[in-house]
Amino acid sequence: MSKFTRLLLAGLAIMALLFAAGCGGGTSTPAPSDPPQKKTLLIGSDTAYAPFEWQDTASGKYIGFDMDLMAAIMDELGYDYKIQSMTFDGLIPALTSGTIDAVISAMTIKPSRAEMVYFTDPYYKSGLIIAVAANNESINSFDDLAGKKLAVQIGTTGADKANEVRTADPSTSIVTFDRIPEAFLALKQGSADAVVNDAPVTLYAIEKDAKGDVKVVGEMLSSEYYGIAVPKSKPDLYAEINGALKTLKDNGKFAEIYAEWFGEVPDELMTITVQEALDAFEE
Repeated sequence: MSKFTRLLLAGLAIMALLFAAGCGGGTSTPAPSDPPQKKTLLIGSDTAYAPFEWQDTASGKYIGFDMDLMAAIMDELGYDYKIQSMTFDGLIPALTSGTIDAVISAMTIKPSRAEMVYFTDPYYKSGLIIAVAANNESINSFDDLAGKKLAVQIGTTGADKANEVRTADPSTSIVTFDRIPEAFLALKQGSADAVVNDAPVTLYAIEKDAKGDVKVVGEMLSSEYYGIAVPKSKPDLYAEINGALKTLKDNGKFAEIYAEWFGEVPDELMTITVQEALDAFEE
């Protein structure tokens, strides 16, 4: 065999080896893939309801107890999320239509709502209360609301309670607003006699009112519990969110967030179920 032939055969052998190395699937290093994207949920909220949710004017961020609680739940689940600001009466329709994935918005767990959506176990105990102008001496109790002009937020249990007054006394008038700060403004301006609304929000508004234009009268009108709402079309997501809330109650994170905003957690909030909240509600 000539030297040229030997060189030619050696070259062909090298080319064959290189070709085999390039085509072999078992020995090549796979190209790096992008990390999996986190699931992003759209959370609806009426973001004008301090101290549960409102927009910080300096940063533009939504803040409040509900916002901190939802952030902790999403962190527990490993999901990204966005807050969709909406009027309160639009929240459940948005859930049932699939526009949003969940709602956290100081929403009372009550049977008529539970027919349309799932509620998590309660995370806050609330109730309705009456607010009037600081110089008002004619309204001192629920019975005194008859025949008066009542300001409420549309779609709320406060609106339901005001309608009870009007049913008993048709001379009572009701003016509804999309956002509760508008109802308090009407009260301060004298275009309403009283506001019927959730106690913690009313008391917070009074605390922040530098002029002291508003006061609370009478006793608490109801006992209610807040829950996170999820559409019935997403039972798995409901189970995840309710499970994460339970985990936060068990590991102390819920108590930490609650204490930051309101003080010590009532014992019942650590164990009460959504069914017990529904049974306790008088509709």
